[in-house]
Amino acid sequence: MNSAPAHLPRTAGALREAGHTPRGVKTELHENLLAALRSGRDPWPGIVGFSRTVLPQLERALLAGHDVVLLGERGQGKTRLLRTLAGLLDEWAPVIEGAELAEHPLEPITPASIRRAAELGDDLPVAWLHRDQRYTEKLATPDTSVGDLIGDVDPVKVAEGRSLGDPETIHFGLVPRAHRGIVAVNELPDLAERIQVALLNVMEERDIQVRGYTLRLPLDVLLVATANPEDYTNRGRIITPLKDRFGAEIRTHYPLDVAAEVDVVRQEADLVAEVGEPLLEVLARFVRNLRESQVVDQRSGVSARFAVAAAETVAAAALRRSAITGEEPAVARPVDLDAVPAVLRGKIEFEPGEDGRETEHLVHLLRRAVAETARDRFAGVDLAPLANAVADGHLVATGERVRGRELLESLPELPVLHEVAHRAGAAEDDSPGRIAAAVELALESLYLARKLAKDADGTTTVYGP
Repeated sequence: MNSAPAHLPRTAGALREAGHTPRGVKTELHENLLAALRSGRDPWPGIVGFSRTVLPQLERALLAGHDVVLLGERGQGKTRLLRTLAGLLDEWAPVIEGAELAEHPLEPITPASIRRAAELGDDLPVAWLHRDQRYTEKLATPDTSVGDLIGDVDPVKVAEGRSLGDPETIHFGLVPRAHRGIVAVNELPDLAERIQVALLNVMEERDIQVRGYTLRLPLDVLLVATANPEDYTNRGRIITPLKDRFGAEIRTHYPLDVAAEVDVVRQEADLVAEVGEPLLEVLARFVRNLRESQVVDQRSGVSARFAVAAAETVAAAALRRSAITGEEPAVARPVDLDAVPAVLRGKIEFEPGEDGRETEHLVHLLRRAVAETARDRFAGVDLAPLANAVADGHLVATGERVRGRELLESLPELPVLHEVAHRAGAAEDDSPGRIAAAVELALESLYLARKLAKDADGTTTVYGP
């Protein structure tokens, strides 16, 4: 974290002379969002697939000053979206230096800070808080207590000589410490109902109550939360009074098309080898097939993280093959897709009665995704010359010990191979690995169309008549 710029005021008096005017966090978000929209700047960097659905709703909620709950299945980017809210805050915000809460120097709210401000006047020291430090995130768990969220009596302060009735014996919880910032609660329904009650005052009256204290702190926070639709009836629920206090409930969703799914994978995956666009499309279609399958528990959902993990697995398989064969650069080929079902089977929840058939279903849906991608990529291309060449005795072997160059040398010079490579995004002078990946996709599509046979022995796969 860079230190605050030196030119910023360091006392309350200097802050006042600079013409600084306190404004609430919701006003700050409102004005900064409007400025971004007017200038054409994207307020939501890294968010893919929500531009026409979720983001307009969220922008309207922020402009209205509403607290927000995002409702959607796992892996839809809810948390990622909430974290981008910090980018709409001012880069630096003034706070009272040494104060327990992030209080504005011109508007202190705790008894200790009010007393300091009265004693020091314009000499009250000012520190500056970066926007990233004004976003607070809490994963709701059943063992979360009111003390964690709101606060509780600090026995150490009592032991120091303060009386139990002194408000300064309170140790503030997460929400008060997020004063003048954003509080995000992930999986809100997992919070015990009696704990959710503690948030009612925060959301409506904008204050906190700790045990029997009469302390009233006018908190300035934006409360946002995430929840799974099933949580309303299964693991837990958001209590009705709390739901009523959220100004906006916004439904999220998985990417609506293959292109958006590919964009998510390309953005999020840490690939250790090159994975071409066609294979990313295969994985995107694979995930979409899983989300439509009747054998998969759709209440649990199929997370976008599945596609990301699948791409990383395919890249790892390509890197391993490259290490074994010595072929550089490491480029993924369709044969590397075989690693996906076995490795990622545990990330999917299947319907009851499908025990023992999980891998069979995954392999079937993956093959369907390969066929759909090849049909889309090679539409209008006559692959018959390639099928005839294989039928005439040019058997093609692929596998973890077969280089791309060896695969290409198995086939005669055919004009259709250049067209196949072009359709798959490879140029004629590209590495043999990239061209082999395109040719192998065409061979696999011919096999799935029952125009070629395929024989696999575990390490080597041979395409033949």
